[in-house]
Amino acid sequence: MKSRKYQTEQKQKKGGFLAGILLLAVCLTVVVAGGKTILGGNPVQAIGESLQTDADLTLAPDGDWNLILVNPEHAMPQGYEVELTQLSNGESVDERIYPYLQKMFDDARAQGVFPVVTSGYRTQQTQEMLYEQEIQKYRDQGYSDFEAEELAKKWVAVPGTSEHQLGLAVDIGAEALKSDKEQVYQWLYENSARYGFILRYPEDKTEITGINYEPWHFRYVGKEAAQKIYEQGICLEEYLQQK
Repeated sequence: MKSRKYQTEQKQKKGGFLAGILLLAVCLTVVVAGGKTILGGNPVQAIGESLQTDADLTLAPDGDWNLILVNPEHAMPQGYEVELTQLSNGESVDERIYPYLQKMFDDARAQGVFPVVTSGYRTQQTQEMLYEQEIQKYRDQGYSDFEAEELAKKWVAVPGTSEHQLGLAVDIGAEALKSDKEQVYQWLYENSARYGFILRYPEDKTEITGINYEPWHFRYVGKEAAQKIYEQGICLEEYLQQK
């Protein structure tokens, strides 16, 4: 029969071994979790080494949240999270821009123009789906995979580089039977800056923005920035270069 001392030593060794295994498991969990970038609770996948994600490149010099730059060359900031407000039609936006968006829509309707948000905040998964659908559309037209992807990028941002993932951008259409799109686009172009929004992809700035002209896509940048961008006839990239 083994002595009590021997049995005690064996229990201590066994306990130390189990503690070591538990510690190793905890460390591995921390390493794996630390590798995720969280955007509204969804992991953002890597989208290419050429994309820049450093804070000093994606934020304005003064760090204003409303001036975060996301475009084909600048991906979503690492660790970006957004608190959302849901609209009556199920779309969502960053809760900080909701009051300005609501005021803009209320004033437009008071003037007989009836805009509606057709697309607001998007998750990584939604952006990936839209991007793949756009690529497939061009494939179906006979383009090669490379050509289809290059054409798709002009209309749908590569996942991780879409302003919709910030919650600060909205695609706006016209409420059926009450307004037509051109009426809505014209009113927004002339008035949106007063509420802090800009036409994000102007027709004469496609070489700078990397995105085709989208008269429906408006981005919140704050009233001061929006007014300067509108008055100078520039885009967000040019405005940030001035700061």
